[in-house]
Amino acid sequence: MPVRVVTDSAACLPDAVADDLDITVIDLHMMRNGKDSSTSGLSALELVAIYARQLERGGDEGVLALHLSKELSSTWSNAVTAAAVFDDDVVRVVDSSSMGMGVGAAVMAAAKLAQEGADLETCYDAAVDVLDRGDMWLYVHRMDELRRSGRLSTTTQLISTVPTGLANRPILHLKDGRLEILAKTRTQSKGLTKLVELACHGVGDTPVFAAVQQHEAREAARTLSQMLTERLPEGSTLMIVDMDPVLAVHSGPGAVAVSMVYSADAAELTGGISTGD
Repeated sequence: MPVRVVTDSAACLPDAVADDLDITVIDLHMMRNGKDSSTSGLSALELVAIYARQLERGGDEGVLALHLSKELSSTWSNAVTAAAVFDDDVVRVVDSSSMGMGVGAAVMAAAKLAQEGADLETCYDAAVDVLDRGDMWLYVHRMDELRRSGRLSTTTQLISTVPTGLANRPILHLKDGRLEILAKTRTQSKGLTKLVELACHGVGDTPVFAAVQQHEAREAARTLSQMLTERLPEGSTLMIVDMDPVLAVHSGPGAVAVSMVYSADAAELTGGISTGD
């Protein structure tokens, strides 16, 4: 039996992809209190049970776990605690420093290798390689939800409280597992143009993997995808996916993000699956 690959719902993997590559996706927790929503990571106890089931399914070939950045959720630290319950490093936890389809791309690459019979170390190395070649930018209509969530770096928290006039639609960059303000835009169209500029800077002629993620911004996601298609090298793969509800709570409505993996064969990551909106 192959190595089992486990991730959480913050990877934003479409159900069809997870099913085709036999990836186990665990939903992060959402709590609702009237109109307000909050989130929480997966507990060590939950993860021990999940990893144990996957080891049984895989005939003890090993479990590779990829979760949301440890700077954004308690899930990673709880995953490390859970993995320590098992002997012989049979559960490997990747420190992703990422979120969304940045994690999703690494999960797909590892799962495809697992299906081909690769061992745990090979799957782990492939996931780390994809994460090392990845990047992510997030456009939001407003900072309110992110400010309240505590998911911003300290510097960005301070900057985001300074009045900015009309330039109140920021683009954030995922750096070292945390979100930092990279640019501020006055309109959505300028924000999308800036996203494309950032994502395509220095791409060259080598095909890349790109994923657009959206929350209550389907038209913007389609527009962004068209703009990227015109700029990306021939042979690149582009996916459009919905943000996981847990990420959507923190990003707010109208958010769109671009995750990129540079110098990668898209078919290598997706296993030849064609996905879109």
